[in-house]
Amino acid sequence: MKKYSIAFTLLVVLLVSSCSSYNRVLKADDYGAKFDLANELYDNDDEVKAVALYEQVYQRMPKSPEGEVSYFRIGKGYYVGGDTYMAGYYLGMFAKRFPTSPKAEEALFLSALCGVAESPTSSLDQDATELAIGDLQQFVDRFPNSALVDSSNQIIDRLRFKLEQKEYDAVKLYAKTENYRAAVSSSITFMDDFTRTKFREEVFFILVENSYHLSKNSVSSKKMERIDDTIERYRTFVIEFPDSKYRNLAKRYFEQTVKDKEIFIEENKK
Repeated sequence: MKKYSIAFTLLVVLLVSSCSSYNRVLKADDYGAKFDLANELYDNDDEVKAVALYEQVYQRMPKSPEGEVSYFRIGKGYYVGGDTYMAGYYLGMFAKRFPTSPKAEEALFLSALCGVAESPTSSLDQDATELAIGDLQQFVDRFPNSALVDSSNQIIDRLRFKLEQKEYDAVKLYAKTENYRAAVSSSITFMDDFTRTKFREEVFFILVENSYHLSKNSVSSKKMERIDDTIERYRTFVIEFPDSKYRNLAKRYFEQTVKDKEIFIEENKK
């Protein structure tokens, strides 16, 4: 027990001494010592603690080689520490302030990843997701030969699917709540925006179904136009998806729409 007590005491003394040394350098005016200690901490995986020293070095000599290293490592320190907001700012600004730096590529990529981390689930507002896509695309455009381009494109695809999922859920909600007009317009917009979506068959059927209900409940002045739209959409649907699981139900909507058209024409002859 005595041996463990001595070892613990020595450890406490070393930690206190280390903290005292760090605080002394932090408060002193020797910027060379600050930079050296910051590098030592950074190289020993204590990036977060190094940030305060690097901030002082950069403020003192922003355009020097030491300032360049300091600014990058400030951003990297925040990144390692999980502060994506501050990391994104510093790493993004690094790529602008030091565009020819060998670290500009890594900085811009990590800055984009900070934006990705801010992207919420698909049920929430997706402004942050769109910004993250823009940041990643900026990286790809600036460094088209980077080894990180494939990773960037994969992340972009994942983020775009999140946008797709949100719009798909909106289409389904309009249909579920019998908001026929919104279901029709959102279906068309969805298929225009996401031409290769895996949800295309379902959304196209939602378009046909809600076109039918919209025409059925339409005012007289718009009824014929909406009937014709429903018929045209059905015909396009069965051409594109001849074996669709929705085909029989879609056909019933079509046949009823044709009858509604005949009735409407007869009524307007009187």
